[in-house]
Amino acid sequence: MSENVFLFVPNVIGYMRIVLALAAFYFMTTNYVITSFCYLLSGLLDAFDGHAARHYNQSTKFGAMLDQLTDRLALMCFCIGLSVIYSEYYFLFQLSSALDIASHWLHLHQSNLSGRSSHKLIDLSGNPILRIYYTSKPVLFIMCCGNELYFCMLYLVYFTEGPKFLFDMGLFRLLMYISLPIMLVKALISLVHLITASKNMVAIDMEERSKSNVDSADEGF
Repeated sequence: MSENVFLFVPNVIGYMRIVLALAAFYFMTTNYVITSFCYLLSGLLDAFDGHAARHYNQSTKFGAMLDQLTDRLALMCFCIGLSVIYSEYYFLFQLSSALDIASHWLHLHQSNLSGRSSHKLIDLSGNPILRIYYTSKPVLFIMCCGNELYFCMLYLVYFTEGPKFLFDMGLFRLLMYISLPIMLVKALISLVHLITASKNMVAIDMEERSKSNVDSADEGF
């Protein structure tokens, strides 16, 4: 009996993430409790699909692409919602979304052209920042969770400060301040992503052009 990749456990988790994200977007301007719960849960499930793929031996190219698209588009749509309630900062949300999508798309495309099975399998002789980012699971987890936490807390403080926690400061605002440096570092990593992937793409171009010129020269004899 042939396997149905669409029904692999990590892919089913991916579908659940999409449903939760859509619910969060739908209620974003009307119910901050449902929105924040669904968005954070969707992000939390991202930590389980990879484990499920390894546990059940169900790692697939479709699953990897589904995971990437869900991550990128979920954050982009959330930023669109934030640009509505924080309209004076819409340009910053546009820049954040553009940098996030462009850097990951180019890095993923470059990885595929390089023959790597995953965008996370980088050349360890490459950029040290990306090497740490992709080879240290705690770093990757903190960066991704901290980034999502910042945007979610930024959303929540528009409606409520949350319970008083420290120095009469609301819990949501405190978490927003704590996660702010992580978000900024994540943005810096995305910029490094973009620059490194661009250089790697050019290196691939140069290698192909060099090979083409050699072949053309050989045909001339």
